[in-house]
Amino acid sequence: MTDRPPTHRILATSGDCRQAALQLATQARRSLALFSRDLEPVIYDTADFIAAVQQMALRSRYARIRMVVIDPQLAVSDGHRLIELTRRLSSYMEIRRPSEDHAKLAEAFLISDDTGLMFRPLASRFEGFADLDDAFQARNRLRQFDEIWEAAEPEQEFRRLGL
Repeated sequence: MTDRPPTHRILATSGDCRQAALQLATQARRSLALFSRDLEPVIYDTADFIAAVQQMALRSRYARIRMVVIDPQLAVSDGHRLIELTRRLSSYMEIRRPSEDHAKLAEAFLISDDTGLMFRPLASRFEGFADLDDAFQARNRLRQFDEIWEAAEPEQEFRRLGL
């Protein structure tokens, strides 16, 4: 018997999702991949999450944070901190808009390296699961994300230059 804590959790609330996202960002060493409808501010626009993503990006010159966002307009107009961080750390972070086919996907997910995953089958709800150590599921979802990423277009609105 091992004292290792369980890595799989059922998510039911925005707080559950916020905590899982923070744990995934904190454990990431090389990459984060996010597929989101609107960069859900209640999950991804928190000081702790932004700090974890920034630390991860600055820890390694090989860090890569990729985000595909279906409808970024509200996040842009509300000054979402993840967008601002992406503008500042554009060498490590990029946001794209999905192709028309992928924009119809209902789910939302976050992948940490190729081992951790938060998955919500309906992006409009907080129910789903998170697993900090499930390489099989994470890699399967990462393959899906890579296909979405390759078909996606860079979002020009996020590339605003700060003077």
